[in-house]
Amino acid sequence: MTAPWRYAAHGVMVAVRVTPRGGRDAVDGIEELANGKSVVKVRVRVAAEGGEANRAVTELFAGLLRVPKSKVRVASGVTSRVKQLTIEGDPKQLGEALKAATAATDKD
Repeated sequence: MTAPWRYAAHGVMVAVRVTPRGGRDAVDGIEELANGKSVVKVRVRVAAEGGEANRAVTELFAGLLRVPKSKVRVASGVTSRVKQLTIEGDPKQLGEALKAATAATDKD
């Protein structure tokens, strides 16, 4: 399975699959979709109304990767469960943090 993130000059692009009203804000590892695409599984407490789920996802990744909230944005899939996030920062550091975060949840 390939990593669900791509490195770019400005940071990383991360493919995520969001479950709104998931009971807690958390990353649940990596999943391969039916089309073969890998995504980071994410759940958030809030409903997908008025952009609240998107806000919760960006805040979750900002905290997880220790970057300012302004450095994380939804690049595509604003109204979809499958989204592309753009995270600005050092690509190598962000990639290592993503590996650590998803590896920890895959062991559970």
